[in-house]
Amino acid sequence: FYSISKKMQRQQINFDEVYDLTAFRIILESDKEIECYEVLSLVHALWKPVPGRFKDYIAMPKANNYRSLHTIVIGPYGERVEIQIRTRNMHEWAEEGIAAHWRYKEGLNAHLSNDEEQIKKLRELLEVQQELKHPREFMTNLKLALFPEEVYVFTPKGDVRSFPRGATPIDFAYSIHTDVGSQCIGAKVNRSIVPLKYELKNGDTVEVITQAGHHPSKDWLKHTVTPKARAKIRNWIKEEERERSISLGRNLLESECKKHNLKLSQIIKSEEIKKIYQEYSIDAPDSLMATVGYGKVSPKRIVQYFLPESEAEIVKTTPEKKRKRSSDSPGVSLTGIEDVMVTVAKCCHPIPGDEISGYISRGRGVVIHTAGCPNIQDIDTERIVDVAWNIKEKHAYPVHIRVVCNDQKGVLAEISAAISSLDINISHADIDTRPNMQAICNFMMSVNDLNQLKQIISTIKKLKNVIEADRINIL
Repeated sequence: FYSISKKMQRQQINFDEVYDLTAFRIILESDKEIECYEVLSLVHALWKPVPGRFKDYIAMPKANNYRSLHTIVIGPYGERVEIQIRTRNMHEWAEEGIAAHWRYKEGLNAHLSNDEEQIKKLRELLEVQQELKHPREFMTNLKLALFPEEVYVFTPKGDVRSFPRGATPIDFAYSIHTDVGSQCIGAKVNRSIVPLKYELKNGDTVEVITQAGHHPSKDWLKHTVTPKARAKIRNWIKEEERERSISLGRNLLESECKKHNLKLSQIIKSEEIKKIYQEYSIDAPDSLMATVGYGKVSPKRIVQYFLPESEAEIVKTTPEKKRKRSSDSPGVSLTGIEDVMVTVAKCCHPIPGDEISGYISRGRGVVIHTAGCPNIQDIDTERIVDVAWNIKEKHAYPVHIRVVCNDQKGVLAEISAAISSLDINISHADIDTRPNMQAICNFMMSVNDLNQLKQIISTIKKLKNVIEADRINIL
């Protein structure tokens, strides 16, 4: 029932438009694909097929190599019935996947090309997993790989390639080769130039235009859906960010060393540097520079290891700047990071009780986002740090609440009175009336934590003319 409900939502159809409630599967013991089509012609001779409801996944398999014929016919009682036709091997693949179709190459040349294609898909998935160290990114890409809605397009030579719905020429380019994807500057679809954000459609013929020396852009992540393309783009961005951070970290360390008449080259060659490597789980000078450049550790802390004891004590006991910053802290503690400014993101407005992530930015220190904020889903995971709420005294945190209510006289006053009764101040309100006699009220207010926010929403929902109330993000 759940899958039926999801299908109705996804395809925006009514219950009587779901045609595969009753279905039969015909499994042939023969391995000959042509016999599937012979059975299809027999089925269509017995029962009238529904126009436009035939799908040939044998000629054009799905991205996960699912193969079968699907047709919908008018059954003997006038109802629509789906019939699936496949061979035994196709059925085993659909039920058990790669594990059911593993072949050793010795003595099985007849199956070599098919198995190689299957193993290639598995290797692509493993390649993505190796490039994405963050488990959340890998799970997102795995879902895309396993549950796509296919679009079939052609190469200029007539080869068929399948992609998840929403794929663009960038996805197509990376499916050919990493270098083709990275150097892609444009594309022709059906011999006409299209933008890179163009969504591919069934039957399109795609040709990629490349330029030597061209590199991916961070904006490409907004216009790609395949795991391979997204992993390659992220990997390039990560390497680029790392090179910049190494350069920045080196400059910061050299500047700090000069203040104390030290030479960075000597520090890197010293035995004491190994203690720093061990403390921060790094293994090379470049990793140290990158750690400083990312802002995960201050150059002052590194140089402190190489100062005479008397001078090091002076450095330790002068944290005026640090104290000043922590006084403005929004009640968040950071793991393994010192002397860093902390700010709260204005896109998602996290409040105590929310799951949060810290993002190391240039110029604003560590920016705190809610864990599910869309703005941190496609950023360099090297810049994500562990953070936790550490509330010692109450702060006021801004939140946005949207209330949908009946457009009745006095309803706004009722909502405002309910909020004020909880001693909450409304800093901004925006009201929009609709033709269906409903009104949408957006409120901005300040709360202490998530529990107080839930109390406000619960109180508003109890009002007679309120249809729904919930927290929203202003992105």
